[in-house]
Amino acid sequence: MGDGLDRLLEGRRLSPAQRRIARYLDEHLAEAVFLSSVELAERAGVSQPSVTRFATVLGFAGYPELRQALRPFVVGERNPSRANDLQSAIDAEIENLRAVREGLVDPSTVTALGTALAACEPLPVLGLRVSSGLATTFAYFARRIHPDVRLLTHGGSELAEQLHAARRAGAGWLVAVMLPRYPAEAVQALRSARELGLRTAVITDRREVPFEADVVLDAPVGERLVFDAHTAPLALAMVLVEAMADAAPLRTQARLEEYERMIDQAAVFTSGPLVVHPSAPRPGAISPPGF
Repeated sequence: MGDGLDRLLEGRRLSPAQRRIARYLDEHLAEAVFLSSVELAERAGVSQPSVTRFATVLGFAGYPELRQALRPFVVGERNPSRANDLQSAIDAEIENLRAVREGLVDPSTVTALGTALAACEPLPVLGLRVSSGLATTFAYFARRIHPDVRLLTHGGSELAEQLHAARRAGAGWLVAVMLPRYPAEAVQALRSARELGLRTAVITDRREVPFEADVVLDAPVGERLVFDAHTAPLALAMVLVEAMADAAPLRTQARLEEYERMIDQAAVFTSGPLVVHPSAPRPGAISPPGF
């Protein structure tokens, strides 16, 4: 985005509708500063109240004040050499990964947690709503090296029962994925787990969060697209699986060898020569509509 608009958006947590407005302003700022709130809403594909809320989130009394503040930023044409918005979103993800890397200069927190989780049987893993995908991925790989991983992705009374059952079975830890926006039910589940005597380890997007946990592993999410990108939290989750594997090397080796024998016998995965189709886009490219 343009430098001026970037300064206004810095540190702001935007909803998906507000991100669409921000993207439209970035791409059409010279035109947008002369639009009414209704016209901007139509162009961005959102409601008019969303435009008003967007302005107030940025600290303005209303959209007219925001429009007035944006007008000085319209100075000539956009720089054609600047990375396009999709590239900028990927650039932001690269920076998020760098932040995770810097946080692992001293890996003692992750390695100590990996040791504790490797010894925890059963190991419950919580992830509700948008966090369920990353929780499922973490649990999928953790099961390859851990004998009893229990995935909790459904709320309600079933979640409470699963927490109680895990605790009765001997669980000492709960791993929770808590990505924004944090579901109230997941926050309550963390509280309930602690009341049951479980220690809690949370993979989340920042250090300051509206819930308590014994260990917080933070990795920023990408906020340049309409919906968050979870590249850095995924990388951090896989680092935690690695720490669990390293904590029990003999068990890890035995379980991985057993798994490889099983998938070979069952022919689980497809193998064979690679086929490159002439119409296939280059690596990383996206086929145009209709292909």
